[in-house]
Amino acid sequence: MSAHNNPVKLDLLMTIIHAKQALLPDGWAESVAVTVDEIGRIADVSRGDETASDHRVGILLPAPVNVHSHAFQRAMAGLTERRGPNPNDSFWTWRQLMFRFLDRLMPEHIEAITAFVQMEMLEAGYGSSVEFHYLHHQPGGTPYDNLSETSARVAMAAQQSGIGLTLLPVHYQYGGCDKRQLGAGQVRFGNDIDRFAKLFGGAEQALKPLPPDTNFGLAPHSLRAVGQESLSSLVTLADGKPIHMHLAEQIAEVEEVEAAWGKRPVEWVLDNAEIDGQWCMIHCTQMEPHETEALARSGAVAGLCPITESSLGDGIFDGLRWFDSDGKIAVGSDSNIRISLSEELRTLDYSQRLRDHSRAAFATSEKSTGRRLLDEISTGGTQAAGRQCGSIKVGDWADLMTLNDTHIDLEGRAGDVALDCYVFAGDDRMVRDVWSAGRYMVRGGEHIRRSQIVETYRKTMRELGDAL
Repeated sequence: MSAHNNPVKLDLLMTIIHAKQALLPDGWAESVAVTVDEIGRIADVSRGDETASDHRVGILLPAPVNVHSHAFQRAMAGLTERRGPNPNDSFWTWRQLMFRFLDRLMPEHIEAITAFVQMEMLEAGYGSSVEFHYLHHQPGGTPYDNLSETSARVAMAAQQSGIGLTLLPVHYQYGGCDKRQLGAGQVRFGNDIDRFAKLFGGAEQALKPLPPDTNFGLAPHSLRAVGQESLSSLVTLADGKPIHMHLAEQIAEVEEVEAAWGKRPVEWVLDNAEIDGQWCMIHCTQMEPHETEALARSGAVAGLCPITESSLGDGIFDGLRWFDSDGKIAVGSDSNIRISLSEELRTLDYSQRLRDHSRAAFATSEKSTGRRLLDEISTGGTQAAGRQCGSIKVGDWADLMTLNDTHIDLEGRAGDVALDCYVFAGDDRMVRDVWSAGRYMVRGGEHIRRSQIVETYRKTMRELGDAL
């Protein structure tokens, strides 16, 4: 059954959550009562009487934003790890396999896969998702009768999963900096700027049935795919909404932009666009020190996807230099080969340790590694998604997650130590409850509609079984 016909209908009531310990904006506090109103916002945070609560939990945290997802790629997880005929298999050979897979995906498949991905995100502790959505047209490139058909399917999936959604339709026009035509695997993505503007308007309309915490923006796919002249038009179209773009992910990408336009991608974009806090630059794994410092100071968020970046051999983000320049970060699951909030943070930190032969790379004298990373991605994800969340304070959407304090690796742990045990000694099985804008979607570690979503996904995977 389509999620459009079977959405999550949760009548939100005033709810009081009592936590033994909670991470508040000014630090850890014990015996905290958080009141969530009927809209899904936090109405009160106070020291509370446990007996007056609706839910009693152990460790209460902000549930961060998953800032970058290509949901449909989840169906490829684990299927691209063989060596092909080219002894130098890389991102680009993975990309060819992905293009082949796309030829089989229909709108109902996209909806089912996206709902499954969003369910897994919630179970991993994410409170909301930013979908970087570029699979727009039919196989062969012919638009659907409804130009925004697949964007509507993403919205339908969010109705089913209950996740907070920021949808970013992607503009993708060219096959490279020379403006060559899109290849066979890319034609489902392509639009000129005028048709994209129509698709963008239709996608925004498709979000109307969703809850009020839903947000919208757009994404120039990359410098290679949009062309120099398009960026200003897209900024105008965005009209203050979030803008995300892949930037400086791969060596070949950097070399192509530099050869065609005379500057490396980060240098070019800083010189030719007004980059500020409206922007989230995805990956940024191929930057020189001066680029890292300048982009950090621009106010843009770096949207990091450490698991995918490791899987594709993208490179290592220069996180320490970025933070030294007051940069902001967020994390996302990108290809969705593995959806795990704790592992994204662990992989990010371990990458710095491996490069620099260090330990506890992101820790400070005030905050442990796990605490600092959670604080940073909560702040950066809020900005990048255009979503009022990221902290347990009055007025924010109630995007909340709890850790099971009876888990063997958390029992007796408190504060920053508990966070470090979660990130470095545990995994997402420690996540017990998740609320997205007050919608209580994960209970006892399991999404409330898991069986239905999984069954639809299972049927989809059977239909796509021979696609690779």
